[in-house]
Amino acid sequence: MDRDKLPSMSGDWMKRYPRKLSAIDAIVVLWATSGALLIRFGLIDDADAAPVTTYAIFTVVISVAWWVMLGAWDSRVPRVLGSGAEEYRRVFAASLWLFGLVAIFSYAFRYDTARGYVGLALPAGVIGLLVARWMVRQALCAERRRGMSSSRVLIVGGSSAADHLITSLRRMPLAGYTPVAAHITGANPSLEINLDVPVVGNAPDVQSVIDALDASRADSVAISAGSNIDPGVLRRLGWALAARETRLILAPALTDVAGPRIHTQPVAGLPLVHVSTPKLTGASRALKRLFDITGSSALLICLSPLLLAVSILVKSSSPGPVFYAQERIGIKGEKFRMYKFRSMIEKADDQLSTLLASQGSSGKPLFKVNDDPRITSVGRVLRKYSLDELPQLINVLRGSMSLVGPRPQRAGEVALYDDDAHRRLYVSPGMSGLWQVSGRSNLSWEESIQLDLYYVENWSLIQDIVILFKTFKAVFASQGAV
Repeated sequence: MDRDKLPSMSGDWMKRYPRKLSAIDAIVVLWATSGALLIRFGLIDDADAAPVTTYAIFTVVISVAWWVMLGAWDSRVPRVLGSGAEEYRRVFAASLWLFGLVAIFSYAFRYDTARGYVGLALPAGVIGLLVARWMVRQALCAERRRGMSSSRVLIVGGSSAADHLITSLRRMPLAGYTPVAAHITGANPSLEINLDVPVVGNAPDVQSVIDALDASRADSVAISAGSNIDPGVLRRLGWALAARETRLILAPALTDVAGPRIHTQPVAGLPLVHVSTPKLTGASRALKRLFDITGSSALLICLSPLLLAVSILVKSSSPGPVFYAQERIGIKGEKFRMYKFRSMIEKADDQLSTLLASQGSSGKPLFKVNDDPRITSVGRVLRKYSLDELPQLINVLRGSMSLVGPRPQRAGEVALYDDDAHRRLYVSPGMSGLWQVSGRSNLSWEESIQLDLYYVENWSLIQDIVILFKTFKAVFASQGAV
């Protein structure tokens, strides 16, 4: 299907979804506040309760204020819809700020707000809003998978930077940016430029970019590195795009840097971008370790019947031990023995080099055998649902691994690392990771290492929790064994 003929590729979705969210937010907020009113004052016989009429008025006021607060915090703007946690963060922050202001107002004016009412309305409303936003996001993502409801982006910049930006945006279609054309500033028109999108224009001036915008029917312009556009021209371009209600996006040459590490500071009219240094030391490392100990202990206790059942199946399926231990490389290059349920025939490692050579991948860092003949029948089931990896919870409890982290690799694979890949060893390897919830073994080596580096550079406990939740979905969808 021709993407240019898709009706939802235009900017109509940027009006449609905010309107939909406005209506949904109003319904959820009214549900939460009205429910709190009914439960607190309508179903409980409390002689000391404030008159229902007073709290009915309060319910209307707080509902309107909550709805307005969600809009004031820009929780419905198109740029935060579809991917990332920013939309949820804004919903949560707007709700907390509202009830924080209610508490301050109550204290300042000595107005006794029923704690039971607030204790019901706030959590019900926040949970309801987050669930509703998630459901709307699923619908938006489904449209984006079909190439719809995305911003049509004109890429402006140098050829290599434009190619990198096009590749990155296409790798994440759920983010909602579809490159449709490129304006390669300063390029020689007689030279062939190999990009996956049409090249329209090359002059670093406002009119040339506007002409390219009209030719490509884009609704957004992304300025990438190497654009060679004069600051004054860029300012006038911003004015011209604002008059056309076209979004201007600046894409600096920052790779694998998450939002929390980026801080802007206006100085003399210039938006200086500060990138904080990634640190997983001290309190952060202790917090991650506490999370690992708590999580692995709880999982080992809860899954003990399953572990026993799998042990019996492995032992009865083929000759050999129940557990398989293999030397892997951990944090700072330290060696450790990683445990798994045996899913292959006995002495399977002796055949690895021959199988890798036969498929022509012996010199690649990711030692994976396609259609591996060494896997047993029980082993295939274990690998399909990642049950063979459950003994790694012991590694997590002992500290050689983490619940979430880069993929643990063999010494032979680490020996093939380039300088960038060695950054993976900055943190403990994990049972799960971004590589697992983003395609698992279907990813190429380059894609896997990029995801691991992103994780190392932007670690947070919230991200670990999100990855663990996504892991269950990836496992049950059977998206390739790790």
